[in-house]
Amino acid sequence: MQPGIIYEDEYLMAVAKPAGMMVHSDGRSDEYTLADWISENRPEVVGVGENMEIDGKEIKRPGIVHRLDRDTTGVVVIAKNQETFLFLKRQFKGHKIKKRYEAIVWGHVARDFGIIDAPIGRSKSDFRQWSASRGARGEKRDAKTRFQVIKRFVYDDEDGEREKYTHIALYPLSGRTHQLRVHMKFINHPIIGDKLYGAGKKTAFDFDRPALHAKELTITHPKKGETKFLAPYPKDLEEALAAIANS
Repeated sequence: MQPGIIYEDEYLMAVAKPAGMMVHSDGRSDEYTLADWISENRPEVVGVGENMEIDGKEIKRPGIVHRLDRDTTGVVVIAKNQETFLFLKRQFKGHKIKKRYEAIVWGHVARDFGIIDAPIGRSKSDFRQWSASRGARGEKRDAKTRFQVIKRFVYDDEDGEREKYTHIALYPLSGRTHQLRVHMKFINHPIIGDKLYGAGKKTAFDFDRPALHAKELTITHPKKGETKFLAPYPKDLEEALAAIANS
């Protein structure tokens, strides 16, 4: 598992994170993380940013301003000096960053575009989950996601049964944990391969992870102004989209 470099200069770098790689340690495992990769390949970045503490253990996060879930692929931006880190952090905190994700979800999403405005809290039934449904535990925090349908299609599954799917673009307008996965479940179109939020659904296109990809990230570069980074599709999603194109 090696990230691919999308862009790099003296201020920052953008990489394509592969599926299965955590951005930084969770304090419980010794898995190889993006933070480890940064430390090995860009040692000058060690010490940039802000570390965190989990259960009394210091978690190193060299240059890391934001994160993706372990099994979500796509763009991650890394600051290479403290000034750039703080510059980018202000953008993320102020919701000035533009993010575009793509996913394949179960069923045909009825509307071509819209906004899901559903606050998120802790799930009542599973401590690992977050929920936008009635009855979520604790304080529910505002969460909004804009979406746009790319293509609705029907495809034969492994059992030869015709199934409906939607290839969709998702634009998070807030930054809650698992937000896109929670919101797609909330509108009854869970992301294929999502074992946590698509319980009871069989697999599709051989996905053993959520079919969710951080395709685009647009920031204000400290010297170049608005800058967009694009992450290529990972192999599993690329093959699924090729199948869709021929459906």
